[in-house]
Amino acid sequence: MDAYDKGTGDEPVPETAAPGGAAPEGAAAPADPASETAPATSGATSADPALSVGADSLDGARPPGGRGLSGSPSAAGGLTALTLPYQLAAALVLALVAVVGAVHLGMVFLHVAPSNTASREYGEAVDGWIYPEFEQNWKLFAPNPLQQNVAVHARAKVRSEDGELRTTGWINLSAQDGAAIDGNLLPSHTQQNELRRAWDFYNGSHTSENVSNGLRGDLSERYLRRIALLRFDREPLGGTVERIQLRSSTTLVQPPKWSAEKVDSKASLRELPWWSITPRDREVSDR
Repeated sequence: MDAYDKGTGDEPVPETAAPGGAAPEGAAAPADPASETAPATSGATSADPALSVGADSLDGARPPGGRGLSGSPSAAGGLTALTLPYQLAAALVLALVAVVGAVHLGMVFLHVAPSNTASREYGEAVDGWIYPEFEQNWKLFAPNPLQQNVAVHARAKVRSEDGELRTTGWINLSAQDGAAIDGNLLPSHTQQNELRRAWDFYNGSHTSENVSNGLRGDLSERYLRRIALLRFDREPLGGTVERIQLRSSTTLVQPPKWSAEKVDSKASLRELPWWSITPRDREVSDR
């Protein structure tokens, strides 16, 4: 018999338990909890129904925005949650921002960089982009970078053993340094900078007529003379060096092929006077 009579139309009357906690007549007796074993179902974490929460309950507890209870983005978050038209629009906006950023960085670089072929070719476009909002008044690089190829040559007057005085040909000292550096992963500081800095030192302390313009002029002359004497000591000259002369050959760096800029490719020569080798120079050379 059912717990209530469905055919009477009256309110269902539940059966009451028998006195003493006995089960109602016809009802199955509860099983002994000690003898029950939990079913081996996959994913079950607790046998207590009060501690189990269904998937529907978790879905209702998630906050809006596609995040779970722990605050981590769900798999459907980000651009993937958008429809295809919105995804395309977002990708287009990101690409546009990247292109504008790259163009801006390039314009600022050409604006603050020293004068070069690209900045002269596109100077108007660069100025139109930079001024007035993005004007820069600081310098990123050296104010006067070298845009010339400078080669230092030397020759000597050599006294042979029979007393004859002869003049050697010009020796390209810069080419010797370049050959020592080319293909060398760890070139020495001397090979890279000694001759170049010595020549810059001389130019900065002398006029174009090779007249000293300060107290450091004599020092720069002796420095260059000793460097040249050391180089001649490596050559089989067959005698003793008595005098040394230096010169420079300067050519402008040629612009790239795509540029319409034209520069003079002719070398400019600067020849220094003959310098006599002193006993002090030989002492340094013999070390």
